[in-house]
Amino acid sequence: MAYNLKEVMANKPSRLTAGHRMCAGCGAPPIARMVLRALKPEDKAVISNATGCMEVSTFLYPYTAWTDSYIHTAFECAAATASGAEAAYKSLKKQGKLPENQEVKFITFGGDGGTYDIGLQSLSGAMEREHDMVYVCYDNGAYMNTGIQRSSATPRFADTTTSPAGSVIPGKMQSRKDLTEIMVSHHIPYVGQTIAVNNFKDLYEKSEKAIYTKGPAFLNVLSPCPRGWGYPTDMLMQINKLAVETCYWPLYEVVDGKYKITYKPAKKLPIEEFLKPQKRFKHMFKPGNEWMLEEFQNEVDKRWQALLDLEKLSIWYELYPKRCSFTIILGNYISVIAYFIYLLYTPNNKIVMNMINFSDIFLIYIDLWTKSVYNINIEKHFYNK
Repeated sequence: MAYNLKEVMANKPSRLTAGHRMCAGCGAPPIARMVLRALKPEDKAVISNATGCMEVSTFLYPYTAWTDSYIHTAFECAAATASGAEAAYKSLKKQGKLPENQEVKFITFGGDGGTYDIGLQSLSGAMEREHDMVYVCYDNGAYMNTGIQRSSATPRFADTTTSPAGSVIPGKMQSRKDLTEIMVSHHIPYVGQTIAVNNFKDLYEKSEKAIYTKGPAFLNVLSPCPRGWGYPTDMLMQINKLAVETCYWPLYEVVDGKYKITYKPAKKLPIEEFLKPQKRFKHMFKPGNEWMLEEFQNEVDKRWQALLDLEKLSIWYELYPKRCSFTIILGNYISVIAYFIYLLYTPNNKIVMNMINFSDIFLIYIDLWTKSVYNINIEKHFYNK
């Protein structure tokens, strides 16, 4: 059935209730609400929540904004906690101690501090062990709960309390970690990158896929923070839209290793449109700092182009596996034949040497393009079909 926001809102009550203490204009509450609305009404959920903004603002014993079972866990072990609960659930169900017809889904929420940094090890372990769970990172680009300190999700040149923009150092000097691609490299069934835009359609549909995909799944959701980013509280949805339209935060998913971009801007906006409303980037617009904008734009363009190439490569694999496999084998035969001609007849013949060079370059190009540049195992895609 086609997505309809009114029907979703009417037929699926929010599992994150009103009365929490999240800031006005925060991106996290809409994310949590829509992720949980993707659950079927009859299904139950166990929520594991890493320490962070969402945890301290939605759960203060004995009060809670969550209608499902909820576990507060430390920064570093939210994924481990959920994986343990999921393993216990499977064991109890196998022993016949839980009803067969009762489905329980395991969903973890963590900010970028508890996901990109402190909790990365336990997240990686849970994904590698293939627990049937969903990890949702609400990425606000810094340690907002403890005072707006930089994290590995903080974009380059951003002004934070631990990477202040001054006359010597212009904010954070390092590029943002690409956690979505790190999760793709775990070869899990589903990875999605999304945000709350366009009537929440992209967020809802990816949440539904992640929750009802058998095995581990990961969602990386951009979650603007009015305090840390320095935008007016009524600009949340506009900031979300600009992040997508400038391709700072591309919307895409990777299903069983195949890339699909779920939204491509009709006209890609310059990155300045996304940066201008945010006080953390205001120093970039001072005279003499144009180089910062140029470098930021170059990085966004490079990552966007790499994503476009990965999508094309996925389509290519899907449509032409046999042809590509034949081409590689043919290239090998050309190399062998040309080499023997070279040895037996004309060692100095430029034509033969060109044949060798061409076939070698062709094979090197295929190998580098698929393995080194895009981290794709060509044997897995072609020979295991």
